[in-house]
Amino acid sequence: MARTKEFDPDAVLQSALELFWRRGYEATSVTDLVEHLGIGRASIYATFGSKHELYLKAMDRYAEMRDPLLLAELSQPGPALPAVRTVVRRFAAEAASPEGRLNGCFVTNTAAELAPHDPAAARRVEISWEHVETPLHSALVRAQAQGELPEDRDPRALARMLLVLLQGVRIVGKASSDPARVRDAAEQALALLD
Repeated sequence: MARTKEFDPDAVLQSALELFWRRGYEATSVTDLVEHLGIGRASIYATFGSKHELYLKAMDRYAEMRDPLLLAELSQPGPALPAVRTVVRRFAAEAASPEGRLNGCFVTNTAAELAPHDPAAARRVEISWEHVETPLHSALVRAQAQGELPEDRDPRALARMLLVLLQGVRIVGKASSDPARVRDAAEQALALLD
Protein backbone atom coordinates (compact mmCIF):
# COMPACT_ATOMS: atom_id res chain seq x y z
CA MET A 1 0.00 0.00 0.00
CA ALA A 2 1.44 3.36 -1.03
CA ARG A 3 2.13 5.93 1.66
CA THR A 4 0.39 9.25 1.43
CA LYS A 5 2.53 12.37 1.34
CA GLU A 6 2.95 13.96 4.74
CA PHE A 7 3.59 17.39 3.25
CA ASP A 8 1.87 19.80 0.93
CA PRO A 9 3.76 19.72 -2.42
CA ASP A 10 2.40 23.17 -3.30
CA ALA A 11 3.71 24.72 -0.08
CA VAL A 12 7.05 22.92 -0.50
CA LEU A 13 7.38 24.22 -4.07
CA GLN A 14 6.70 27.76 -2.85
CA SER A 15 9.32 27.34 -0.15
CA ALA A 16 11.84 26.01 -2.70
CA LEU A 17 11.10 28.99 -4.95
CA GLU A 18 11.87 31.37 -2.07
CA LEU A 19 15.17 29.62 -1.29
CA PHE A 20 16.30 29.50 -4.92
CA TRP A 21 15.25 33.12 -5.38
CA ARG A 22 17.28 34.24 -2.39
CA ARG A 23 20.37 32.10 -2.98
CA GLY A 24 20.41 31.16 -6.67
CA TYR A 25 20.68 27.74 -8.26
CA GLU A 26 24.37 26.97 -7.80
CA ALA A 27 24.54 28.24 -4.21
CA THR A 28 21.60 26.05 -3.15
CA SER A 29 22.58 22.45 -2.46
CA VAL A 30 20.23 19.52 -2.11
CA THR A 31 21.20 19.49 1.58
CA ASP A 32 20.08 23.13 1.80
CA LEU A 33 16.78 22.16 0.21
CA VAL A 34 16.27 19.25 2.62
CA GLU A 35 16.92 21.52 5.61
CA HIS A 36 14.84 24.42 4.31
CA LEU A 37 11.90 22.38 3.05
CA GLY A 38 11.77 20.04 6.04
CA ILE A 39 11.37 16.93 3.91
CA GLY A 40 13.76 14.14 3.01
CA ARG A 41 15.90 13.94 -0.09
CA ALA A 42 13.93 10.93 -1.35
CA SER A 43 10.67 12.87 -1.00
CA ILE A 44 12.12 15.76 -2.99
CA TYR A 45 13.23 13.44 -5.78
CA ALA A 46 9.99 11.43 -5.77
CA THR A 47 7.80 14.54 -5.88
CA PHE A 48 9.80 17.02 -7.94
CA GLY A 49 12.62 15.11 -9.62
CA SER A 50 16.17 16.40 -9.57
CA LYS A 51 17.33 19.70 -8.11
CA HIS A 52 17.29 21.10 -11.66
CA GLU A 53 13.72 19.93 -12.25
CA LEU A 54 12.68 21.47 -8.93
CA TYR A 55 14.32 24.75 -9.96
CA LEU A 56 12.46 24.76 -13.29
CA LYS A 57 9.18 24.08 -11.47
CA ALA A 58 10.00 26.99 -9.16
CA MET A 59 10.52 29.18 -12.24
CA ASP A 60 7.13 28.08 -13.56
CA ARG A 61 5.55 28.92 -10.20
CA TYR A 62 7.15 32.38 -10.26
CA ALA A 63 5.72 32.99 -13.73
CA GLU A 64 2.27 31.86 -12.59
CA MET A 65 2.43 34.41 -9.77
CA ARG A 66 3.84 37.37 -11.71
CA ASP A 67 2.71 37.22 -15.34
CA PRO A 68 -1.08 37.54 -14.82
CA LEU A 69 -0.58 40.62 -12.63
CA LEU A 70 1.27 42.47 -15.38
CA LEU A 71 -1.30 41.52 -18.01
CA ALA A 72 -4.12 42.73 -15.76
CA GLU A 73 -2.36 46.04 -15.12
CA LEU A 74 -1.73 46.73 -18.79
CA SER A 75 -5.06 45.60 -20.21
CA GLN A 76 -7.40 47.80 -18.19
CA PRO A 77 -9.91 49.78 -20.27
CA GLY A 78 -9.28 53.49 -20.77
CA PRO A 79 -6.02 55.35 -21.35
CA ALA A 80 -3.13 52.93 -21.79
CA LEU A 81 -0.08 55.14 -21.28
CA PRO A 82 -0.74 55.78 -17.56
CA ALA A 83 -0.78 52.01 -17.01
CA VAL A 84 2.57 51.63 -18.80
CA ARG A 85 4.03 54.41 -16.66
CA THR A 86 2.66 52.80 -13.50
CA VAL A 87 4.21 49.43 -14.40
CA VAL A 88 7.64 50.94 -15.13
CA ARG A 89 7.58 52.96 -11.91
CA ARG A 90 6.45 49.90 -9.93
CA PHE A 91 9.33 47.83 -11.30
CA ALA A 92 11.76 50.62 -10.37
CA ALA A 93 10.29 50.95 -6.86
CA GLU A 94 10.43 47.17 -6.32
CA ALA A 95 14.02 47.02 -7.56
CA ALA A 96 15.07 49.79 -5.16
CA SER A 97 13.21 48.31 -2.17
CA PRO A 98 15.05 46.38 0.56
CA GLU A 99 13.47 43.10 -0.64
CA GLY A 100 14.40 43.92 -4.26
CA ARG A 101 17.97 44.55 -3.20
CA LEU A 102 18.03 41.27 -1.29
CA ASN A 103 16.47 38.97 -3.90
CA GLY A 104 16.25 40.80 -7.22
CA CYS A 105 13.99 39.28 -9.85
CA PHE A 106 13.95 35.48 -10.08
CA VAL A 107 13.85 35.57 -13.89
CA THR A 108 16.63 38.17 -14.15
CA ASN A 109 18.73 36.19 -11.67
CA THR A 110 18.18 33.04 -13.75
CA ALA A 111 19.03 34.88 -16.97
CA ALA A 112 22.37 35.90 -15.51
CA GLU A 113 23.20 32.64 -13.75
CA LEU A 114 21.82 29.82 -15.90
CA ALA A 115 20.46 30.96 -19.27
CA PRO A 116 23.84 31.12 -21.06
CA HIS A 117 24.41 27.37 -20.54
CA ASP A 118 21.03 25.87 -19.59
CA PRO A 119 18.57 25.62 -22.51
CA ALA A 120 15.57 24.75 -20.32
CA ALA A 121 16.16 27.76 -18.06
CA ALA A 122 16.85 29.98 -21.09
CA ARG A 123 13.51 28.93 -22.64
CA ARG A 124 11.68 29.91 -19.47
CA VAL A 125 13.50 33.24 -19.32
CA GLU A 126 12.51 33.96 -22.94
CA ILE A 127 8.89 33.01 -22.25
CA SER A 128 8.83 35.27 -19.20
CA TRP A 129 10.30 38.16 -21.18
CA GLU A 130 7.69 37.58 -23.89
CA HIS A 131 5.01 37.78 -21.17
CA VAL A 132 6.36 41.24 -20.31
CA GLU A 133 7.00 42.49 -23.83
CA THR A 134 3.67 41.38 -25.35
CA PRO A 135 1.34 43.23 -22.94
CA LEU A 136 3.63 46.28 -23.07
CA HIS A 137 3.44 46.20 -26.87
CA SER A 138 -0.35 45.80 -26.81
CA ALA A 139 -0.73 48.70 -24.37
CA LEU A 140 1.51 50.91 -26.50
CA VAL A 141 -0.44 50.01 -29.66
CA ARG A 142 -3.63 50.97 -27.82
CA ALA A 143 -2.02 54.18 -26.59
CA GLN A 144 -1.07 55.08 -30.15
CA ALA A 145 -4.56 54.28 -31.46
CA GLN A 146 -6.05 56.46 -28.71
CA GLY A 147 -3.76 59.38 -29.55
CA GLU A 148 -1.66 59.08 -26.35
CA LEU A 149 1.53 58.06 -28.16
CA PRO A 150 2.84 59.97 -31.19
CA GLU A 151 2.36 58.26 -34.57
CA ASP A 152 6.09 58.31 -35.32
CA ARG A 153 6.85 55.97 -32.38
CA ASP A 154 7.30 52.23 -32.92
CA PRO A 155 5.29 50.39 -30.23
CA ARG A 156 7.24 47.13 -30.69
CA ALA A 157 10.63 48.85 -30.37
CA LEU A 158 9.42 50.83 -27.35
CA ALA A 159 8.10 47.66 -25.69
CA ARG A 160 11.47 45.99 -26.23
CA MET A 161 13.32 49.01 -24.88
CA LEU A 162 11.11 48.96 -21.78
CA LEU A 163 11.67 45.21 -21.32
CA VAL A 164 15.43 45.71 -21.44
CA LEU A 165 15.14 48.68 -19.08
CA LEU A 166 13.04 46.68 -16.61
CA GLN A 167 15.55 43.83 -16.59
CA GLY A 168 18.42 46.28 -16.18
CA VAL A 169 16.58 48.05 -13.38
CA ARG A 170 16.33 44.70 -11.58
CA ILE A 171 20.09 44.12 -11.84
CA VAL A 172 21.11 47.65 -10.86
CA GLY A 173 18.53 47.77 -8.08
CA LYS A 174 19.93 44.57 -6.60
CA ALA A 175 23.54 45.76 -6.71
CA SER A 176 23.28 49.51 -6.05
CA SER A 177 22.74 51.24 -2.74
CA ASP A 178 21.48 54.35 -4.56
CA PRO A 179 17.75 54.02 -5.41
CA ALA A 180 17.94 57.20 -7.49
CA ARG A 181 19.80 55.24 -10.19
CA VAL A 182 16.80 53.08 -11.02
CA ARG A 183 14.23 55.85 -10.52
CA ASP A 184 16.14 58.24 -12.79
CA ALA A 185 16.59 55.58 -15.48
CA ALA A 186 12.89 54.72 -15.37
CA GLU A 187 11.86 58.37 -15.67
CA GLN A 188 14.22 58.97 -18.60
CA ALA A 189 12.79 55.95 -20.40
CA LEU A 190 9.25 57.15 -19.75
CA ALA A 191 10.15 60.54 -21.24
CA LEU A 192 10.60 58.73 -24.56
CA LEU A 193 6.86 58.01 -24.54
CA ASP A 194 5.94 61.73 -24.65
